[in-house]
Formats: sequence, structure tokens, C-alpha cells
Amino acid sequence: MFDIVFQPNNSRRRVFHVAGSSCVVGRARNNDLPIDSRSIAKHHAEFSQHSDGVHIRDLGSSAGSYVNRQRVVEYGPLDTLDEVVLGDVRIGLQKVVPATPLNSEQTRLVKEPMENRFTGFEVMNKQDGVYTASESHYSESFAYWGRVVHERLLDAMDLRRKDVSRMSDEQLRQESASLISEIIQRLLNELPEDLNADALHEQVLNESVGLGPLEAFLADDAISEVMVNNHREIFVEKNGRLEQSTIQFSSDKTVYSVIERIITPLGRRIDESSPVVDARLKDGSRVNAVIPPLALKGPSLTIRKFPKHRLDFSKLVHGESLTQDMVDFLQVCVEQRRNIVVAGGTGSGKTTLLNLLSAFIPHDQRIVTIEDAAELKLDQPNLVSLESRPSNSEGTGEITIRDLMRNALRMRPDRIVVGECRGGEAIDMLQAMNTGHNGSLTTVHANSPRDVVSRLEVLVLMGGIEIPIMAIREQLASAVDIIIQQNRLPCGHRKVTQISEVVGVESGTIQLQDIYKFKPSGIDVDGTTLGQFEASGFIPTFYEFLREQGVQLSIHGFNRRINEGAA
Repeated sequence: MFDIVFQPNNSRRRVFHVAGSSCVVGRARNNDLPIDSRSIAKHHAEFSQHSDGVHIRDLGSSAGSYVNRQRVVEYGPLDTLDEVVLGDVRIGLQKVVPATPLNSEQTRLVKEPMENRFTGFEVMNKQDGVYTASESHYSESFAYWGRVVHERLLDAMDLRRKDVSRMSDEQLRQESASLISEIIQRLLNELPEDLNADALHEQVLNESVGLGPLEAFLADDAISEVMVNNHREIFVEKNGRLEQSTIQFSSDKTVYSVIERIITPLGRRIDESSPVVDARLKDGSRVNAVIPPLALKGPSLTIRKFPKHRLDFSKLVHGESLTQDMVDFLQVCVEQRRNIVVAGGTGSGKTTLLNLLSAFIPHDQRIVTIEDAAELKLDQPNLVSLESRPSNSEGTGEITIRDLMRNALRMRPDRIVVGECRGGEAIDMLQAMNTGHNGSLTTVHANSPRDVVSRLEVLVLMGGIEIPIMAIREQLASAVDIIIQQNRLPCGHRKVTQISEVVGVESGTIQLQDIYKFKPSGIDVDGTTLGQFEASGFIPTFYEFLREQGVQLSIHGFNRRINEGAA
């Protein structure tokens, strides 16, 4: 605990008692100590108590923070005789109650000179006019000056009375880029020599009108997923492996801004009463955001990127995710209206595979897709895409997957494609498959085809309809024809590990028969899983039925080992 004595210009001195260990000073009302002065930034500086006294840290204010007429980024411990100036406000300490001792790491950070803590900054790698994330390094110095430029940009926009709501994205970007260039030009004498001004310009511009540091990740085709734990911790999945990025957001406030920038055009909202939201980017990438009080470390953001170049089965065959014989069989299943369930864990590639399977649906059929966040991209002309909707701020207006599923049955669909069954909509899906909507497709979270059966039974029971378990199993065995298991291997590669047919119910148990299976045989020196695809020799039961209907089908791919190689 400590007392702050502050005196705005031409005003009397006042005393503010800080009950905790820190105090944020600024113009905004949500600060611990709000001061009504135009020369003060919205969030100007933070006073925090350590074992050796009170320290001050500038939060990126445009006017800066000064201790004894010297501009500081971080300074401490403060003496009661030190004069702190924030804009036109003079501040001093009156009384300090000792805090609890710091641990060894905190003590090192307090005692270590600030210039030593700002070393290690390297220029971001610029390729084709874009700063990429692959070889970038970040520093506290870079973050600090990013906050300074960002704060001055907001002030400049405010002074020029710019109505950004009436400006197009391109106009706003051009206007911001021009102002940022002017601000950085005026700051050149103050910027550290090892700090790259072009990288700073790009960073502030992206945080102001784009997605901040995420822009570099979204431009990198090798990165498939971006995970923001808080403004200082960003992890990415690159070439199938997780790694921590050295790039950071400048503050939690910029993470909030990025989240708002993503969800506002979609009509979604996020606040303390609704701290979780699902959305998507313009390119179809899936976005999930969680903010405090649920996210304890700060606002969290997860982006699963939608591939810029549409995948096809030839690329999956080349990457040994499955074989051509398996592709030919799946094409027959889709074209001949078999009901298919794609199973797998999170990030295993279920939606990608579902998208590819949907491309086999003939163009003369009417398709209705139902998803939480629209990700499927189909080329068929007679297509209706439906997306669920969360409740509004009054808690009403929610439209669930199950609501859309029931409505889809009234839209005369030939095929229904559900992005994922995760609740009571499973019973509606099974009923649709059993009542004339053959050839429907969906995905579920499961680790094996046998787990798919158990999972669907549980989901049906979640629908709230009291049905005997045997009736559920008979419905399931009659509705589902093919289960495709997709897994993400420890080496990061995604692979179709099993294709099974549901052949009926015997002694109260649903019977499955494997058609294709991947059998691992070891691990290479670089950690890659080795193995081979094998056909079981079993010919699908529906092939005989199709032959009786006059459909000529080849069976050469069911009776031999069909591929060997690395995963």
C-alpha cells in the first residue's frame, strides 16, 4: 500500500490512497486513478509496489513519463523526493507500506538495468512486402514504442475529427498508414538505433486496422493454427508442430480490439455477460475467443486457418493421408448415396475431409449444409448454407443446430451435410438418414469407429427423448453406412486410419467391419510415423445390392496390401 500525491496543472494537490500493490493512472474512467486532462493518455502509466519500493512503468503514452526530468520506460524504486511528471500532472509518493519479498526472478528484473532487458531485438523478416512470423524476434522495447505510436495515432485521429465508421477499410488503412509515418518520423531521434522503423510501422498499422501480429501468421501458409493465450503468449501450429512465437501484442487492449474487429461485422458480441464467442474470418478461418472473467490470464484467441488453396484428394494421396483405392471407394460411397460419418479428434482434419467428400455429390442434387460457423465450401449450384446463431444480449433469439436440422427437412433437400453432431441433433440426423435423405454426411468427435457408435448413442439420449437403447442401436445401424476415422499422428501428419462399414445388429451389439486400415510399423529418426495401408479383403455388403441394380463396380482394391511408406 502507498499514497500518491498528484497535482494537475493549475489545480490543488490531492492525495490518492492505493490499497493494493498497483495503480494505473490515465484519462479513462476505468483507471485506478482517473485524471481528467487532455495531456494524459487514456492509460498512461502504472505504479507498482515491489520489495524495494514503488516502481513506475510507462504504458506507451504519447507524452511519455518523466522522473526528475528524464523520460523513462520503467524506473524504480521511487523516492519520496522524486518528481514524476505525466503530461501536465506532477506526482509524488507520500507513504509506502513495505510489500512482501519478491522471488529471485522478480528481484533480477528489478535490479537489472533497463537497457539490458531490451537487448536481443532483431529486424522482422520481410518477404514480398509482408513481415512474416517465421524468423521474427520481439522485445519489450519494440512493444513499448508500438504503444507510443499507437497512442499518438489515436490522438491524431481524434484531433482531425475522423469519422472512421464512414470510411472504407482501404481508406482507413491509407489514412492510418500516412499518420503513422508522420508520427514515426517525428520520433526518429528518440527511437533506439537497433529498432527497425519499417517493422514498427507495419506492426502499429496491423494493430490499428488489421489483426495486429496475427497478420504475419495468416500470411504464412506453413502455419495452420494460431493460439493467443494472452497478449504476451502466442503459439502457432507450423508444419504440424506446436511452437511459441517471439511476436507479441503490445497489450491486452489490442487483443480486445482484434476480437471486436473480427466479430462486429458478423453481428456477434463479447462482453462480461457473454465472454465466449465463435466466429470466422473473411477467408472462412474459424475463430474462438474467450475473455475475462473466464480467461484468467487475459483475452484468449484461437484461429484455425482455412487453406488459401483448396485441397483435393490428389494432394492427400500425394501426402500419404490415404491411397487412391480408398479415394475411389469413398467416391462410390458418396455418389451411390451411402450415409457417411467422419470421426476424429480436434484438429484431425474432419471438416477438410467432409468438404472433399461433399465435392463428389452430383451437381443435379439439392444440398443443405448446417454448421455452427460456416466452413464448408461447395461448388454445386443448388446449395443452401445455414448457420446457427447465439442468443442476443437479452438472452433470446438463439437458433441451434437442431432447430436448423428440423427446418432443413422442410426445404426438400436431396442431401443434408451437418458440420458436426455434438448434441440432440444426432437423433434428427439419424431420422433424416432413415427417411429418404440417403447420402447425408456429418462429423463427430471420436477416437475409433467403435467409439463413434457409443458417441452417437449418447448424443441421441442428450436429445431428451426417452428411447430404449436397442431402438437407438437399430436406428443407428439402419442409418449409418460408412464410418471414416481420421487421426492426427504424433508426428503431426493427418491420416485416414480406418474405413469401416456398419453391417447390422447382432445380439444387441452393432457390428462393424473394417474395409481399409492404416497399420503403423515404427518411428523414423526424424520422428515420422512409419506404416502401411491395408485392405482387409472384405467387400462392402452394399456392393452386391448395387450390382443387382445394374451398377458396375470394381473390387480389385479390396484384396491386397495397397500402400507402404511413411506417414
